[in-house]
Amino acid sequence: MELTNLTAISPVDGRYRKQVAQLDEYFSEYALIKYRVLVEVEYFIFLADKKFFKLSTKQKQQLKNIAADFSLNDAQQIKQIESITNHDVKAVEYFLKEQLDKLGLHELKEWVHFGLTSQDVNNTAIPLLWKHSIEHEYLPGIINLHNHLHNLATQWKQISMLAKTHGQPASPTTLGKEIMVFAERLENQVKLFSVIPYAAKFGGATGNFNAHHIAYPTKDWVKLGNDFVENYLHLQRMQFTTQIEHYDNLAAQFDCIKRINTILIDLSRDVWTYISMDYFKQKTKAGEVGSSAMPHKVNPIDFENAEGNLGIANALLEHLSAKLPISRLQRDLTDSTVLRNIGVPMAHIIIALKSLQKGLDKLVLNEAKLKEDLENNWAVVAEAIQTILRRENYPNPYEALKDLTRGKNAIDKKAIHEFINGLKVSAAIKKELKAITPHNYVGVTAVY
Repeated sequence: MELTNLTAISPVDGRYRKQVAQLDEYFSEYALIKYRVLVEVEYFIFLADKKFFKLSTKQKQQLKNIAADFSLNDAQQIKQIESITNHDVKAVEYFLKEQLDKLGLHELKEWVHFGLTSQDVNNTAIPLLWKHSIEHEYLPGIINLHNHLHNLATQWKQISMLAKTHGQPASPTTLGKEIMVFAERLENQVKLFSVIPYAAKFGGATGNFNAHHIAYPTKDWVKLGNDFVENYLHLQRMQFTTQIEHYDNLAAQFDCIKRINTILIDLSRDVWTYISMDYFKQKTKAGEVGSSAMPHKVNPIDFENAEGNLGIANALLEHLSAKLPISRLQRDLTDSTVLRNIGVPMAHIIIALKSLQKGLDKLVLNEAKLKEDLENNWAVVAEAIQTILRRENYPNPYEALKDLTRGKNAIDKKAIHEFINGLKVSAAIKKELKAITPHNYVGVTAVY
């Protein structure tokens, strides 16, 4: 069968293709070839800028257009060359030499890929496509989700809610603050992520500029390499490498993304639970069904979908971050096949982010249910009462409230107020204690 959305083995190229189609600009075979061409073109222009040979302004622009206008037909041409060379980066080199012929630059062809090994191209192209995918796809998705959560937290700032610790009723909170917990966690992890460099390797066959140095021994190739990677590609060149970049910073990024995913799994499960507790209803859509047998069902499928996709992403990111920094001696080939999969977890993450946004948009607050649960759990004000009694140096207040409330079923407003009436404290203290309810005993939080 031909490859279609129905015949694709992976759901990211099948069922979910429409949601992640834009990622082919970064993670497809076409994209990898395109970024290799970009690196080779930029390096060729860099050599001209450093006076190894001459290029006019017009010629430089013509070369830049090769990368900027790179097409599927160009990629297919390179794949055709690869079928002969059996080497993907060498095929890019031969393609560019053909382009130089077309531009009348035949005499400059041997400056293409000058002194390089294939990993100088791969270990700049892949960090660059990864960087662009993060900047254009991932971070906007995370930031949009953060802003959505912050807006909901602000909207629900005054909504009192029974908290649950260990699944049991606990000191009340506000729904806004509980949502703000996730907004802050995301913000903190994005800040950590932003300081991790996009690292690149550029230094010849085993990282020492051997070929460069032997051809031009008076040139400062370390300085030139740093200049090219940092000022032309806007990556950070690692100074001491083997044939490949050591991937430590890439692994750190994967690990940070894993933590962000774990936060989002936690969010998905909490909202799922709030829906099951009837704190939220969900908007329905005409024609949709929630069950093939039970007509009443409105399932929290968006949060379940997000949780599942984030879990798959984390499993893949775990392998990537554990495997990539390890390579035998100066290099084995295991990094190559593994690196080709970095787009897969990203695809699952993008699917999850879209599911979370969709799920959050469908939430309808059921404030009556939140109020009902608070009213049915007057025992939670026991903490407040015993703390004020401690302030007043009342004897054994914790134990007194424990005897009243722990494991008891019928602790309502009446029971709490009868207990207060029996306390040997002033009328003013009794009035203060009676003013406490499950609805207003919500504490304070930072401003948001």
